Amino acid sequence: MSEAFGTRREKRIVHLPRAVIDIGSNTVRMVIYEGSPRAPRTVWNEKVAARLGRDLSETGRIPEEASDEALGALARYARILEDLGVTDIQTVATAAARDAENGPEFLAAVAALGLEPRLLTGEEEARISATGAIGAFPGARGVVADLGGGSLELVSIVDGECHQASSLPLGTLRLPALDRSDKKGFAKRVRAQLDRVGWAAAHPGPLYMVGGTWRAFAAYAMMRRDYPLSDPHGFRLDVEEADTLAQRLISADPEKLAQCPGISQMRAEYLPDAAALLRPLLKSLEPDELVFSSWGIREGLLFDRLDPVQRAKDPLIAGVSEFATMLGAAITDAALVAGWSVDLAGDGGRSDGSANTERLRLVAAQLSDALQRVEPNLRLSHAIAWALDKRWIDCTPRERAQICAALHASIGRTDYPERLLALADRDTLHEAVTWGLGFRLARKLGGGSRPALAASRLQCKKKRLVLRIDPSRAELAHYPVTRDFENLAAWLGLEAKLKIAPTDTDPEDDSEADAPGI
Repeated sequence: MSEAFGTRREKRIVHLPRAVIDIGSNTVRMVIYEGSPRAPRTVWNEKVAARLGRDLSETGRIPEEASDEALGALARYARILEDLGVTDIQTVATAAARDAENGPEFLAAVAALGLEPRLLTGEEEARISATGAIGAFPGARGVVADLGGGSLELVSIVDGECHQASSLPLGTLRLPALDRSDKKGFAKRVRAQLDRVGWAAAHPGPLYMVGGTWRAFAAYAMMRRDYPLSDPHGFRLDVEEADTLAQRLISADPEKLAQCPGISQMRAEYLPDAAALLRPLLKSLEPDELVFSSWGIREGLLFDRLDPVQRAKDPLIAGVSEFATMLGAAITDAALVAGWSVDLAGDGGRSDGSANTERLRLVAAQLSDALQRVEPNLRLSHAIAWALDKRWIDCTPRERAQICAALHASIGRTDYPERLLALADRDTLHEAVTWGLGFRLARKLGGGSRPALAASRLQCKKKRLVLRIDPSRAELAHYPVTRDFENLAAWLGLEAKLKIAPTDTDPEDDSEADAPGI
């Protein structure tokens, strides 16, 4: 919190909105982003299933009615962007416009709407899509598999860079022509295409799954597993489980699939063919595991133009900071609270890889501050929604569970939801609750102000938890500070010692008087 509570005005860097229009073989979509360039926040996401590439295997052309539907949607998008004053617009077209005989004619009509369509080559499409996965998973090493309507893009990624890239005519709109009813023939025809990209089979690491149909596959797997998170981004499957699910989906009824959470009617229709594609794909590439990504070509376009400094930023910290700052919770204040409570982070902040522990405590501290700025009756539901359902980039399920437990504790609740135990063990959650109780104590101590925290010190020593408050702030050593301090000590199984003494004195020195009531 601030030194002058209620009077501070946050200095925020305002990032202008930017839009991406993606003219794909299946859908024509417009997304408007705001917020941090490193972790952009979606504020508008709209699509039309024009299915421009539905006849490519038979006629080689974009159907007239599909073209009309797409152009109608694009005209609407152009008008909306003009009325909203969005000038940073990237428009890209992929396989359908690239491969269709009348693709140039269609793109000319798009340009006549005032948009500036960029026709991506197969290799460009693959690289940009992989760039989205690189932005979503810092340090990723493996193969990106982006399944669209017209094509399947495969790209190798290592240390933030794309290497080999290939585009194969195995999109969801083209798979029916391979005749899945002939199981052996279908697999043989898929393998013939995959044989063109032998580099992929030799590349170690996971298979990063990009595209709406793969996310629908993840949604099905999450439902079957009774998974406690709702967002498929970052969901992981081992190869054996993925193959078992694919076998089941091949013969699934699309009407029943469409009733599953996270699976639209359109994706339900494509899932059986995509599942049939996945089996030879797994056999040919032999990945370590499957990792599902909600970032793809659109986010890749945004990430691709960031400078090295922006790219190097932690996307979780960037995303949480932008979100919490909108609610008046500053990252500088969160850093102060995290530093003040560092003794609660295991071995003085050095447990669990230190840097990652402190990174997580920082974002949890900022979210806990933001949580205090919503109505009290909404805080519990917000704690769960922010931690488990909001899309954070580079945040593992285990880390989501830790954030959730910490937010619960920051509003005085140590009874975190049982479903967190499917994501993290009890010891991990116990430590996260400790963080949250520490954040709560910091807030109670003079509103979490800089003067109050600077004039106090919290230390774990042997069998005691010691809170020293400088005599200049002795008035703060009363209820509810005493209650929350005792609760924190009891949670840790330690004796609570609250002393009025300079913060640089020895915490084992009992010559100073205990605070009243302690």
